[in-house]
Amino acid sequence: MQPQPAEPGFESSPDAYSVSLETFTGPLDLLIHLIKKNEVNIYDIPIALITAQYVEYIALMEELNLDVAGDFIVMAATLIHIKSRMLLPRPDPLQDDDEIDPREVLVSRLLEYQKYKAAANLLHERETLRSAQWQRPDERVAVIAGEEYETEVEVDLFSLMAAFKSVLDRAKQRPRVPIPGAQISIEERIAQLLARLSETEACGFEELFADAQSRQDLIVTFLALLEMIRMKVVRVFQAGMFGAIRVYKRAAPATRDQGFDGT
Repeated sequence: MQPQPAEPGFESSPDAYSVSLETFTGPLDLLIHLIKKNEVNIYDIPIALITAQYVEYIALMEELNLDVAGDFIVMAATLIHIKSRMLLPRPDPLQDDDEIDPREVLVSRLLEYQKYKAAANLLHERETLRSAQWQRPDERVAVIAGEEYETEVEVDLFSLMAAFKSVLDRAKQRPRVPIPGAQISIEERIAQLLARLSETEACGFEELFADAQSRQDLIVTFLALLEMIRMKVVRVFQAGMFGAIRVYKRAAPATRDQGFDGT
């Protein structure tokens, strides 16, 4: 039997696989995520801390071969510029000074964007109720978990990346073990993860990486998860804003030609 040709639009090589960020998120989403994660006041952003973390995310996205749009690079340059301005000597507080806080324009953009996102989310929730789609497994899980169960929310990309970054950081603490050079493909890893999810109702995010032997295996696993989300064969939820992340296999996978954001 002749091998079947690869499905159009799907690349099994980690180096060839890429996710276009423009379709579902942007630099302001990343900034809002970092502000929430650090629990800081949006009107008093610790620019040095946020800039350092933002640059770390950009580096991770590039390592994952995510399609980092020019807007992300422009925002990085903007943050660095704001940081440099804030390091300049401050004028005498006893003198009148008309100079505005260099963060002010950025804060205005973030507040305006939050309003836009809130309106978009409200419209999406209404559409969800009308179409009776994308039902969360809350009720079924709540019965099992009891009163301690916390309502789950669907995870965005940066929350996934934050969880994956934690997995990478913990992996650095493991003793180095020589391993064969053979590299599993994303397609093979998807098959392995789906087989694992078929044996249980849900799987913890970190459990997906339990058998990964190298940093490259960790990256392939994460890219496989992104592809599974894009193909709509799984859904990923989080307990609270920064709680535990769980992966649920869909009963009826959708077609593969749809985007990561569900469009």
